[in-house]
Amino acid sequence: MASRSRAVYAMVNTEAATLLIVDDSAENLYVLSELLSPLYRVLAANSGEAALRIARAATAPDLILLDVMMPEMDGYAVLQQLQDDPKTQHIPVVFLTALASANEEERGLAAGAADYITKPITPALVLARVHTQLLAKQARDWMQVQNQQLEIEVSRRMAENDLTQQVSIRALAHLAETRDPETGHHLLRTQGYVRELATVLRQHPRFQSLFSDAYINLVERSAALHDIGKVGIPDQILLKPGKLDQQEWAVMKTHARLGSEAIEQAEHDIAMPLPFLQLAKEIAHWHHERWDGSGYPDGLRGEAIPVAARLMALADVFDALTTTRVYKLAMRFEEARDVIAAERGKHFDPDMVDAFVAHYERFVAIAETSQDVK
Repeated sequence: MASRSRAVYAMVNTEAATLLIVDDSAENLYVLSELLSPLYRVLAANSGEAALRIARAATAPDLILLDVMMPEMDGYAVLQQLQDDPKTQHIPVVFLTALASANEEERGLAAGAADYITKPITPALVLARVHTQLLAKQARDWMQVQNQQLEIEVSRRMAENDLTQQVSIRALAHLAETRDPETGHHLLRTQGYVRELATVLRQHPRFQSLFSDAYINLVERSAALHDIGKVGIPDQILLKPGKLDQQEWAVMKTHARLGSEAIEQAEHDIAMPLPFLQLAKEIAHWHHERWDGSGYPDGLRGEAIPVAARLMALADVFDALTTTRVYKLAMRFEEARDVIAAERGKHFDPDMVDAFVAHYERFVAIAETSQDVK
């Protein structure tokens, strides 16, 4: 009967599996080895310690047949150590025991055993149980490989989509920048200032619940679109070397509304909302608002101004002060710091100014790293 059963399983097994038999009885080891070795590569251990050494070897067994009642370290202790070790916790274990009560079987399965076979063994039953467990393990291993490949592909596509998104943002932002070529590396610098300011503020009680890594990444990305509305400003106003008159200034200020409307239109054209577009819209619309309510376009005051726009406001002003324009020279970093400090609670959120002043050297480092080409 045993030989006929072995023939059946030999036909359906497509891979040579390795089994580890653990039993303190030499007779039991011999019987099981004789039964299983024609079909599988069989390893044997006569103690729990020996079993653990074999299981932790470079080539782990595919299945362990483990005697429950052994001296020094019983099957439950061996199983626990196998489960605690990342190298062996994936190996299925089938308990072998002379304890045939329902309670013992329940205890074994509850402990994590894959199956439970009572002694004296029935050869056909052992072969069937071993075969079933090996097929199940092969299926799990196949699924794990498939999942890993799927994760790799998902990660690749997410990275590709993320890069596409970044390139699209930069392209749109540079479109606005080309209308005002003197801004140079303005985008890079202001994005760096926004990230740095949010990073140093993340420990502040007012902001720590909002400034997660994900939020900081989004606000940095969105910052590039803060002046996208300038594409709608006529050249004679946008590129005017002198001071704008009242009527021209009124037109210039519309770039905030034009930018947010353009982003909002883009939102309507896509199937699902994108968080960075929401932030980009807030930044474009309100980065010229002032803490005291004297800004534009809506005269928002204090906490009514979105946080992302408050970050952008300080970053934009610091960059404007410290870079040369056709109508002005660049201000020294120390002077710009003092100007911003003087606007604490007026133009800027007081806590943001405090963070900027406390970490002023970091902002200077960003400015020096992304200087405009002369």
